[in-house]
Amino acid sequence: MKNPAIAFFLILYVTFSSSAQNLNELTAIDAVTGSQKNLRDLASGRGIVLVFHSLECPFTKMYEGRLKALKSSFQNQGFNFALVNPEVGTTAAEQTPLRSFIDQSGLNMSYLIDADQAWAKQLMITKIPEVIVLIKGATGLEIAYRGAIDNNAQAETAVSEKYLERALNQILKGEAATPSQVRAVGCNLRTY
Repeated sequence: MKNPAIAFFLILYVTFSSSAQNLNELTAIDAVTGSQKNLRDLASGRGIVLVFHSLECPFTKMYEGRLKALKSSFQNQGFNFALVNPEVGTTAAEQTPLRSFIDQSGLNMSYLIDADQAWAKQLMITKIPEVIVLIKGATGLEIAYRGAIDNNAQAETAVSEKYLERALNQILKGEAATPSQVRAVGCNLRTY
């Protein structure tokens, strides 16, 4: 009995250690600048809010104003923000609409291209938009919150639970985000 239990915990430790290491090594092309970005560098300061996004998903359009407001409130407190698109490639023709979107929407943040869906797979993304908040932990980057931005994608005036905002405020206070995970609502991520 003792040997299988020890083996099980050893496997869990190795899995979570390699997961943190893999997060630190994720890279993607930023459609805005055309440069390669490393997740570890993007998560400087308090951490990073990754918003999995697609120009094809109507739910992302509904959240534009809320994302601008969240970025405005929390960027000065040490959180970086970036959009991640797991449904496009890295060709110039595919990057141009993403760059135009950033210019026209006023979101003014990196728009990362997850061409091989490595980020989406590593972070187990299933919906668009889905949010991941990463903070620095003892072994590297750790997921502090994952899921929905709030509880009403379609009507901002009807929002009664601001999950992402609450999580960021709790992290700023040195607390764990509660809840740390909320099921995201939106478009299903197309996997390739």
